Amino acid sequence: MHYLSHYESPLGAMTMAGDGEYLTGLWFDGQKYDRSTISDDAAVQPLLPVFTQTAQWLDTYFKGSDPGFTPPISVEGSDFKKMVSSIMLSIPFGATSTYARIAAEVACRTSREQMSAQAVGGAVGRNPIVLIVPCHRVLASDGSLRGYAGGVDRKEWLLKMEGVNVSGLLTPPAADDGGGRRE
Repeated sequence: MHYLSHYESPLGAMTMAGDGEYLTGLWFDGQKYDRSTISDDAAVQPLLPVFTQTAQWLDTYFKGSDPGFTPPISVEGSDFKKMVSSIMLSIPFGATSTYARIAAEVACRTSREQMSAQAVGGAVGRNPIVLIVPCHRVLASDGSLRGYAGGVDRKEWLLKMEGVNVSGLLTPPAADDGGGRRE
C-alpha cells in the first residue's frame, strides 16, 4: 500500500509517496513519469513521520541550504536503478556530475569495462525521488542541462539556488514538434 501527501514548493505543487515507513516517490505534479511507481489505490495520509521529515528536508532545501540529512527512502526497481540512485545521492549539494561519470562509476562497481551513458540517462530520467536523489545535478558531458523530467527551467533554477554557476552551461534547443515549431 502506498500513501500520498502534498507539498507546495516555490516551483509548484509536489506529491510525496511512501509505504508507511519509507519515502518511495517525490515528484513535481505533472512532470514526466509523475507517480509512475505507485498504484491507483494509494491513500492520502499527510501525517506519516516520513512525510513530516521529507517536508522538513524540502523546507530547508528551498531556503537554499543543504538539509544535512536524508529522510528514509526506498528506491524501488532493478539493482541497476538502485545503483544509479546511490551514485546520485553522493553528488554533494552545489555540485554536478555527468551521465558519463555515473556510467563509469557503475562500470567500476560492476567490474565491467564500460557502461552506457544512455542507459544511465534512462535511470536518471526516471528517478522517482526528485531533489532528494538529486537527478537535477546530472548534466550531459557537453555541459547541457537536458534530461530533467521536471523541465529544464526547474533544473536550472535548482542548480542556481544551490549556488552552481550555470552561466557556462548550455540549455538544449527546444524540440521540434514535427511541424517546424519549437516547444
